[in-house]
Amino acid sequence: MIASFLLLLGLFFMIFGVVGVLKFPDIYTRLQASTKCGVTGVISIFFGLIIQQGFSAFSIRIFFILVFVLITTPVASHIIAQAAYESGVEPWRKPLDNFRKKDGQI
Repeated sequence: MIASFLLLLGLFFMIFGVVGVLKFPDIYTRLQASTKCGVTGVISIFFGLIIQQGFSAFSIRIFFILVFVLITTPVASHIIAQAAYESGVEPWRKPLDNFRKKDGQI
C-alpha cells in the first residue's frame, strides 16, 4: 500500500513537472519546474520501488541510482541556467500593464 502511494505520488510530481515545462514562459522557470518536480518524482518512484522490492541487490542498485540522480540533476540544471545566462537569454518579466492604475501610475 505504501509502495503504491509513493509510485502514484511520483507520477503526480512528474505530471506537474511536464505541465510546468509546457506552461512556463522562459528557460529559467522551465528548469525550475522540471528539476524540482523531476527530482521529487524520481525520489518517490524509486522509494516506492525499493519498498515494493524489499531488501535485495536490486533495491541497493535502485538506491545508488537515486543518489546519482540527486547529485547530478541540480548540477546539470545549474550548468544549463548558467549557460543560458552567459549566452544572453533574458529572464521573462511580467508586463507592468496588469499592475498600472487607470491614471497611468504604478
